[in-house]
Amino acid sequence: MSALPSLRQLRYLIAVSERLNFTQAAESCFVTQSTLSAGIKELEATLGAHLVERERHSVVMTAVGSEVVRRARGLLTEASDLCEWARTAEQPMCGLLRLGVIPTIAPFLLPAVLPALRVRFPDLKLALREDLTGHLLPRLATGQLDFALIALPYDTGNLQVKPLFEEELQLIAPADREADMPRDIDQIDPETLLLLEEGHCLRGHTLAGCALAEPRTGGMEATSLFTLAQMVEGGLGMALLPDMTIRSGLISHMKLVAHRFSEPRPRRTIALVARSSNARRECFDRIAELIAAQASAAEPDTATG
Repeated sequence: MSALPSLRQLRYLIAVSERLNFTQAAESCFVTQSTLSAGIKELEATLGAHLVERERHSVVMTAVGSEVVRRARGLLTEASDLCEWARTAEQPMCGLLRLGVIPTIAPFLLPAVLPALRVRFPDLKLALREDLTGHLLPRLATGQLDFALIALPYDTGNLQVKPLFEEELQLIAPADREADMPRDIDQIDPETLLLLEEGHCLRGHTLAGCALAEPRTGGMEATSLFTLAQMVEGGLGMALLPDMTIRSGLISHMKLVAHRFSEPRPRRTIALVARSSNARRECFDRIAELIAAQASAAEPDTATG
């Protein structure tokens, strides 16, 4: 049987590709530069390919080296998942769980979910990261996160996806414009619709729900739902907010009104996602069940108004 690369050698190569500097790569791996250089040479000998071009003042990855790095990331993530599975096989709800959550969910759903998690799974230590979906999913794929709580539709590739619940998007407007609020989604004036900035999936959900391709509000965009609501209160237009945002009281102290559209109503689906190689499947299922239960307990009255 031919010799195989070691995980340590693959880590060295990834470090070099990230920093393009052998000294910095060695420091990040907590080894000497000579140890790292020897590991790279051994890896090249094992694979029979030149992976790194090293000049006096520069380091460049070869085409083969870049492809090896891409595949090595997947191998290291799966190896990490294997170790995690072995550690948690008998106690799946113990230890550290790294959970990513998008900004249009975290402040509104987590206040109910986190206390329930602490009570039901006291031995589970949660590390949270709030970020955009486009940033969370790469971290999930490379093993920096275990699960991520996101909103669909969104391209999740080959990730494991568990839909938890659907929620409607409500229209908010200044209180003095309540009579002007359209009752049907297709009656919205695109010129009045305000959006979150690029990167927020709710932006895409809003445009899709209103069957719009591009915003029409002169480039005015919000960085958060709170800012979006303030823009609406300031008379700059109308906006769509998720149900959980309204229930949280975000606009309760603002001079705003909200209502649900008649059917078909715009919706988004909240889902928990994990790698397909996820080693904590029982934990994944039980966390998903708890989040769905907490959301169900807080379901609003669905009457239009």
